[in-house]
Amino acid sequence: MMRTDILVIGGGASGITAACEAKKCYPRADVMICERLDRIGKKLLSTGNGKCNLSNRELSPDNYHGSFDALIFIEKTPSAEEFFAEYGILCTADEQGRMYPYSGSAASVLNALRLRLKGLGVTEVCGFEVRDIVQAKSGFSVASADGRSIECRRLIIAAGGYAAPNMGTDGSVLRLLRGKGVKLGKIVPAVAPLRVDSERVKGLKGVRAKCVVRAFADGRLLREEKGEVQFTENSLSGICVFNMAYLFGKYDKSLRLELDLAPDMSEQEVADYIRSAAQMRSDCELNELLTGMFCKNLAVYLVKTTLKRPMTETVSGVTASDVKVLTNRIKRCSFDVSGASPWQNAQATLGGIAADEVTDALELRRFKDVYLCGEILDTVGDCGGYNLQWAWSSGIIAGRNCALSLKGELK
Repeated sequence: MMRTDILVIGGGASGITAACEAKKCYPRADVMICERLDRIGKKLLSTGNGKCNLSNRELSPDNYHGSFDALIFIEKTPSAEEFFAEYGILCTADEQGRMYPYSGSAASVLNALRLRLKGLGVTEVCGFEVRDIVQAKSGFSVASADGRSIECRRLIIAAGGYAAPNMGTDGSVLRLLRGKGVKLGKIVPAVAPLRVDSERVKGLKGVRAKCVVRAFADGRLLREEKGEVQFTENSLSGICVFNMAYLFGKYDKSLRLELDLAPDMSEQEVADYIRSAAQMRSDCELNELLTGMFCKNLAVYLVKTTLKRPMTETVSGVTASDVKVLTNRIKRCSFDVSGASPWQNAQATLGGIAADEVTDALELRRFKDVYLCGEILDTVGDCGGYNLQWAWSSGIIAGRNCALSLKGELK
């Protein structure tokens, strides 16, 4: 049996932040982090392709999705530069406003966070897989899968969602809370590839294309974003697709993605190019019609699936009608979304604990003295540092309010 004043479940970005903030606000309190894996911060090391995209200088409500108004909470906390300066982490930003550590290394961020935990005297207990949480006489008792338990006066849950289970966030604590009557939003993978019919992308595996992606449902445009799309054997990937994955939770299989594969050309310019190429290559086979405009696999795919004629026919047979339908296909290459990506390919979870289940202090209404932060809450941000910003900010709010409530009780 271990005992502490404040226990933080989950040693990710939000959990570490909450533990530090709680200890800073109430230095006399014993603060402990319990982590399922053998070390804290594993998921943090993978963010931003190992460079750790800490935040973004351009924060907007449009960058967050779910039942929370995330920006209201974020605006209650210090700016990212101010926050990280306290940890001795220098920051820099690229032209898109994405913030990174000056070191360009996620490991340096984790090291700085761990130094802060050590300096504050926060205890780490790793290899502690939470199996149950029960109310005890003086707070809570948290039991592990291997029979250990920790008693605490206050509890902060920062256990994450379902995304990237190899990083420790397997959804087990969310399931535990749902079993205790806590309401969750519809849970779906977010910041992830979107699945499509494998036949619709046959021959495109490994192809990358710069385009404008538009998401539609029931004939209505939902979102538009420019970027690079990557094709796999059964999905569309890339940041611009990741940022639309949350829409699947709301629109399910009525969701459709439309790709403008020539975003810097008008329809007239595309048609003129096809006519010019047809005259230039009249003696060539059809599979050479779009050579020079797209990579080989994509060029052949567009002609073959649009004109539906043998690729051995010559370009001289291309008609004005062919030019029209091929132009339309290039500007509006459409894919029906058939499913969400598997959890192991998702970077975040949409549909955690609903906003009306917690107070403005991020305290559970159903269970007093239990605070929440990070991905376990029903909000998800776009790619570009928005999810880590939510982790830092919600961690600060949960840690601060948890410590202040305990401080008031023990006076």
